[in-house]
Amino acid sequence: QVQLVESGGGLVQPGGSLRLSCTVSKFALDYYAIGWFRQAPGKEREGVSCASSSNGATYYLHSVKGRFTISRDNAKNTVFLQMNSLKPEDTAVYYCAAQSRKYGPYCTEDMDRNEFEYWGQGTQVTVSS
Repeated sequence: QVQLVESGGGLVQPGGSLRLSCTVSKFALDYYAIGWFRQAPGKEREGVSCASSSNGATYYLHSVKGRFTISRDNAKNTVFLQMNSLKPEDTAVYYCAAQSRKYGPYCTEDMDRNEFEYWGQGTQVTVSS
């Protein structure tokens, strides 16, 4: 069982920045790929970014490339999502999740939410003037 807790959401103006944090169970980052997903009202949950456990590979949703950066701090058991140049269309509830170990410790570009087994409770990000 892996526990994940998100924090850092809030209200920000267009063009602003936020940093989301996902604190996970101790040692989980040694074994699990961790992804960030988001879900806007009336839309399906989509993968935003993913960081593999051991090979450093990361992936991003096309619409956030160059604006969002995922990083891991294993000593703090935390995965961050730095979000810059935020747009109103980034408004959503953001979730972090741990990929099921049966799919291995590496992310894949499609970031299929069905391959992620453990989920946090989510944090709201609202981009509005």
